[in-house]
Parts: sequence; structure tokens; C-alpha cells
Amino acid sequence: MTATIWPAVPRWIVPRSRLPEQPELPRTKVLHVITRFIGGSGGNTLLSATGMDADRYETWVASMPGGPLWEQAEAAGVRTVRLRHMRERISPGQDLLACLELVRLLRRERFTVVHTHCSKAGLIARVAATMAGTPVVVHTFHIFAAHEGLSRPRRLAYLLMDRAVRRLADRYVAVSPRVAQQAVEQRLAPPGGIVVAPSAIELDDVQTRADASVRDELGVPRDAPLVGTVGRIVAQKRPLDFVRMCALVQAVRPETRFVMVGDATLESAGLEEQTRAEADRLGVPVVFTGFRPDAPRIAAAFDVYVVPSLYEGLGRAVTEAMASGRPVVATAVNGVPDLVTPGATGLLAEPADPESLARSVLWLLDHPDDAAAMGACGRERVLTHFAPSVMCQVLDATYGELLGQPPALPVPGSVVGGRAEVLRSA
Repeated sequence: MTATIWPAVPRWIVPRSRLPEQPELPRTKVLHVITRFIGGSGGNTLLSATGMDADRYETWVASMPGGPLWEQAEAAGVRTVRLRHMRERISPGQDLLACLELVRLLRRERFTVVHTHCSKAGLIARVAATMAGTPVVVHTFHIFAAHEGLSRPRRLAYLLMDRAVRRLADRYVAVSPRVAQQAVEQRLAPPGGIVVAPSAIELDDVQTRADASVRDELGVPRDAPLVGTVGRIVAQKRPLDFVRMCALVQAVRPETRFVMVGDATLESAGLEEQTRAEADRLGVPVVFTGFRPDAPRIAAAFDVYVVPSLYEGLGRAVTEAMASGRPVVATAVNGVPDLVTPGATGLLAEPADPESLARSVLWLLDHPDDAAAMGACGRERVLTHFAPSVMCQVLDATYGELLGQPPALPVPGSVVGGRAEVLRSA
């Protein structure tokens, strides 16, 4: 495809405030569809919807009811639709009704772009968009439905379902380069049909300075090494691995204290009880805080931030930990190694391996100066590449390429000053 060329926007001669009333130009209507508007993928979707140029885009979000992000989206001017029949788990009857619900919405509102997120909503909404004749369909891979936490038959079933709708999107987006490559290797996206948009976080919410009162609240001595993790207590996050890692670290450095920030879902309540029981059995001083709205404040007090997940897309917890300047130990799964470079921005460990986690945690505790330098390097990397504006620039360019429109933001190599501007090449 040849480069799209269009003259640069000229300088303003007269401010708009001094002009007679001008007609409002039509905006591109974009509908984001996600299974559950929560968690890392929900936060990514929220920033994708709120970060676009409001003069050029009218953004909507549709998802199953529930979750804490609806009010934030509505306060930012995003139109919202609760899909009554959308379910997290496969439910053929409800899934069909959710698809028909979306078809009616798409035909009524006549969206130009449908942007789907996550496997379940991605499958249903891609089918609905095809039925409704939506001009442009984009899908983002946050995490794969066919992951290591499933039995082999279920992984195969999910893989086949994702492959069945591969041709129903015009472009694919991945949250990291490794996720993009895995999508192509698993034949979920066509070669050359996927772009990478660094999964953004709201950097203003990240706390970098440790609040000394946090340790007092948690009952942790101020001079004790503090190792912690933040995340829901669910099987994906491997809370038992964290507790068993704690026991191995404590055996070498008995002064170390440990914190788990996060609560369980209704389905994983039994896992939380099991995790607490394992900590008691091993005699590990783990503080379970439950859900904390000030989780970034708690995490800023960690000497080492651990992410022991069995699978992740990119790992929002990893990005937030690095943004706070914490030394990070994370499992080498999916897109995490795109963020964590051993010896530069943190250390990696094998998934489902508490001993591997413990080795990396102990190394960072034994080398505090190196750990602090890696934390600072990780923060710099996140601040320069994971701002919402960077992600939305990629999305704007993706939508624009599919619609023959120039991006709202300049790109490297552009020529300004009244001459022609090369806006996009592909």
C-alpha cells in the first residue's frame, strides 16, 4: 500500500471564537465491545475510548452489566450500553441473544467502527458486526482464551472458535509484540494484519514515593524488607505460588515481610481460603489486605513487586509496578518479557515455579542498589511508551488507514510548514 499524503493543517488565521457559527462536522462513531468492563482489559478499553480526539470521534462502550468503570466512562463523555444477555462464560442461548442485541444496536446507531476486546465479546461482536454490515471491524488481543490454565480439550475448543472468526475483522491489535506474534502463530490473525499498541495505564494515578505510614498500617517494621503483589486472588494470578515463594524467601531472610493486596471473586472464594490456610501452614507472615482503593499507595512501599501469573496479555500489574519505580519480578509468560528485560527493567521467573520466583526476589533483596536502578529504568520505559496518548495515536492511525483518513497526531518524518505531509505509510 502506498503512503497516504495530504496537506498539513495550516495555521489558524482567526480564532474560532471570533468566527460566525460554523456547522458541526460529522464524527466517526466507534463502539467498543468487551465481555466484562473490569480489570486490565477493561482499563485498556476505557482509555481507548476516552483518549481519542472528541472532535473527531464519538465513542461508545458496550459490555455486560457490573464493574467499577461505567461511571468513569460516562463522566468522560463516553456513551454506554449494558448488554443484558452478555455472559462471561459460554452460554449458547444467552450468547445468541447477546449477538442479536448487538445487531439491533449496530443497525440503529450505524457505527462506522466496531472495536472488540477479549475472546468472548470478540467472537459475538465480530459476528454481529458482520450481520449488521458495519464498515470497519477491529479486534484487540489482550489475553488468549486458549491459555495454560485450561484443559487440553477446552484450549482446543477455544482456539477453533477464535480461528472461525479470524476473517471477520479488518485489522487486529495486540498489546505487545509477543502477543502479536502468538496471535499470528496460532492463526488467530493473518500475517501482516496485526499492529501493536502499547497497553496504556493512567500514569497520573501511579504513586512513586513510599508513604512511611503504610508499614505502620500493615504492622510491618519500617526497616524490614517488604515483598508484595497486587491483584485479584484468582487461579490466573497463582496466589499459592506467591505464598510458597514467601516461605522460601523467609527461610533465607527471616526478617522479610510479605503483602497480598486484592480480593477474590465469588467463584474464587475457596482459593482465597486455601491461600490463607497455606500461609498459616508454612508459618509465613503474609498480610492479606483485601481490596484496597489505595492499592498504588500500598504498592509504592514494596521493596520488590512480584507478579506470579500463569498467563497474562501484557500484565497491567507489571506496567503499573514499573511505573511506580518498583523493582519487579514477573513470570515469563505471553507479553511480559516485552516489558521486563532481565538486568535492565527487572527479573523474570518461570511460571508455576515458586523456587524460580524466590531466587529472583532474593537476588534483588541482596542487591538493593542494582534493584533500585532497574526500578528507575523500568519507570522511564513506561513513562515514555505507555501513556494513553501513545496507544490512542496507534488506534487513530489504524482506524484512519482503514477509512482513508489522516491521523489526528503527527508522525515521525512528517513535513510541516505548508508543504505536503506524509501522514501514514504501510
